[in-house]
Amino acid sequence: MKFCIIDGQGGGIGTTVIKKLREKFGESLDITALGTNAIATSQMLKAKANRGASGENAIAQTVKQVDLVIGPVGIVMANAMMGEVTPKMAEAVTSCSAKKILLPLSQENVEIVGTAAIPLPLLIDELIEKYLNNIIII
Repeated sequence: MKFCIIDGQGGGIGTTVIKKLREKFGESLDITALGTNAIATSQMLKAKANRGASGENAIAQTVKQVDLVIGPVGIVMANAMMGEVTPKMAEAVTSCSAKKILLPLSQENVEIVGTAAIPLPLLIDELIEKYLNNIIII
């Protein structure tokens, strides 16, 4: 199973996700880091993603080749993350056939009903326990 983690700005969310995935599943996962910018990608690569790429075209092309996309909810919103998520990026993510698991973290003027203000590490624990443990077989 091929994963991609998408993040922007400083890459902190993606970095935390990758570190927790590596702690839980080791090196067996094929993780591609996709940053809306080079800094985000660089940080996710330091967290031990297998490979990384940055920018609109990299995201638009790579999401077509993966089985699972993980990232903050902003990756499906045009102009999110202070404009770093372009309309083409958001469309590529929402249109790709990969399963998408989105973390309800947003700096946008958007509220998602039914979510609670849970710290990022706990959200990632839930992501792993509720969603990934069932689909990742080591």
